[in-house]
Amino acid sequence: MTTVDTTTGTRIETMPFSKALNAGLRKAMEDDPRVLLMGEDIGALGGVFRVTEHLQRDFGPQRVLDTPLAESGIVGTAIGLAMGGFRPVVEIQFDGFVFPAFDQITTQLAKITARHEGALSMPIVIRIPYGGHIGAVEHHQESPETYFAHTPGLRVVSPSTPNDAYWMIQEAIASNDPVIFLEPKSRYWPKGEVDLAAPALPLHASRVVRRGSDVTLVGHGAMVSTLLQAAALAEAEGTSCEVVDLRSLSPVDYGPILDSVRSTGRMVYAQEAPGFVSLGSEIAATVMERAFYALEAPVLRVSGYDTPFPPAKLEGAYLPDPDRILEAVDRSLAY
Repeated sequence: MTTVDTTTGTRIETMPFSKALNAGLRKAMEDDPRVLLMGEDIGALGGVFRVTEHLQRDFGPQRVLDTPLAESGIVGTAIGLAMGGFRPVVEIQFDGFVFPAFDQITTQLAKITARHEGALSMPIVIRIPYGGHIGAVEHHQESPETYFAHTPGLRVVSPSTPNDAYWMIQEAIASNDPVIFLEPKSRYWPKGEVDLAAPALPLHASRVVRRGSDVTLVGHGAMVSTLLQAAALAEAEGTSCEVVDLRSLSPVDYGPILDSVRSTGRMVYAQEAPGFVSLGSEIAATVMERAFYALEAPVLRVSGYDTPFPPAKLEGAYLPDPDRILEAVDRSLAY
């Protein structure tokens, strides 16, 4: 159901994250005939998470291509199509399957524009369902974001809400640079409001999603929901937490993060990925450098453990939860 505010022109529809992505892809394909989708089982099946459902039916098999089981070949073909003037959107079926295409992404895709001194753009989006919380088997619950955020030439983003999913996929497709588009799998099903009239923020802007005064909590993707749960529990105990959704992992918009830390004096970063040499490490170091005199305590990190992702029955012990985040909040306040 769509509601329209006749005063502001706002059009709001409530839908799951996966349907918001589907709607965003559909809008991009309607607006630009150069946009085409490629991936394993994305056509007739609509993708394993049904993100591309009915798009092949409506746009045809020449714009929604079912590919062989060959991630390196898929990305290599997308690079050739981009050189020919198309704007390919590639789906990697699961996070752990991106590594066969890692060479094409980091050695070719990320470097081609620089190699040609800006004369050749690479408007390619690589969609990667990532993260845990779905009880999947090995290679289906990875968090590979740091590999790509570390690679110059790639833009890396991760929406956490249906509204961001709808708008950020369109903004990523419109970019002339390659974008790694990380979709938190556990957020595919929860519903949220989508403003169909206008995007709330640019693609690479971070955002405060809950105001608070005692501790700043920062994260991305599915972890934003966990941070909001932790903030609600902390409030019941008398602690006010501000929550910042990173949204863009490369480049990082530090403005809202630093403003928040200068107000609260404390920060906790949470992520599903292992902590060693991670995005959380970089964010923590930068905040310590740029807001040192505002800090009342060290920046603390909560992460997955520095081990391979465990069997599904142990993921609850591996992934950060509100209790682990609150324990970090308590440690921060104790300084």
